[in-house]
Amino acid sequence: MDFWWVIAWVWTILYWGWFASELALLIWTRTRKHSGHRLRDRGSLLILWGTIATSMTLGITWGSSHLSNLPGDKHVYRIVALALIILGLSIRWWAILTLGRAFSVNVALRKGQQVMKTGLFSLVRHPSYLGMMIIFVATGLWWRNYISMAIILLPIFVALSYRIHVEEIALREGFGEEYVEYSRRTKRLIPWMY
Repeated sequence: MDFWWVIAWVWTILYWGWFASELALLIWTRTRKHSGHRLRDRGSLLILWGTIATSMTLGITWGSSHLSNLPGDKHVYRIVALALIILGLSIRWWAILTLGRAFSVNVALRKGQQVMKTGLFSLVRHPSYLGMMIIFVATGLWWRNYISMAIILLPIFVALSYRIHVEEIALREGFGEEYVEYSRRTKRLIPWMY
């Protein structure tokens, strides 16, 4: 069995595993209007996943139908992409599991919910989104094409920024000064930068 075939096989399993896990999250963790929880989504879930679906489809289609134009050895990009998807999945799932029942795919405050400030949340306020962005970077690198990367990353980053904005408004409304103070100490998405 060829080593690079194994890398491609592992990538495929991880990529489609991520996709399946996101579908499962959409089904099982979505807060419903009749649940008694305060929904604050402002359409951000639909915008985010519509953008992700469109950007990923177009970016992967472009990458698979056009030549690689990133400099260097394609195998290095494949290994880096594989390492990044593993890192992104690990960060995303660590954040989701840390939040436990407080995690929801739409923006909603649940009764008894508290501001999470430990673990990954001591570095960034939205580590699950950081994990997602790392997965998208990995996907762009896998296809080794500048245009493919731009199609994947730019629209998704804009949609994710809107989503974070909506979530931050809800968290400030729900937790007041506690969340404002937490926001002063931590960055949104990238530790010590943004």
